Amino acid sequence: MNFASRLQQLPSVAHLAALQVLGADGQVIATLENKPGQAGSLAVYHALAALYGGTITPAAATLGLEWYAEHTEDARAHPGKHPNIDRLLAWAQGSERFGVRLVAA
Repeated sequence: MNFASRLQQLPSVAHLAALQVLGADGQVIATLENKPGQAGSLAVYHALAALYGGTITPAAATLGLEWYAEHTEDARAHPGKHPNIDRLLAWAQGSERFGVRLVAA
C-alpha cells in the first residue's frame, strides 16, 4: 500500500494543531504541525501513539516506516530529506520510548 492510500485509513487529525514528541526528560524534541508538508507525518505519529499507549516505541517506529511506504526508501537513499522518517529509522534500531503530547486545534 502506498503512503497516500495509508493516510486515508488513519484517523483524522483535524482536531489537532500539532503533536509534540517528548524526550525521556519530558522536553519537546520535535513538533509536527497540522499544515501542508507535515499533516501526513502528524497523522502517522498520531496513529502510532494511539496504538502504542501514547508513546513511540521501537516497534511503533518500525510500523511507521511501513506506513510511510515509498517515502521510507527515499529517506534511506537521501538522509536529511525526510526528517520525520529519519527519526523513525533511528528509533526503530534503538530501545528508547518517546512520549507524545497532542496540541488541540
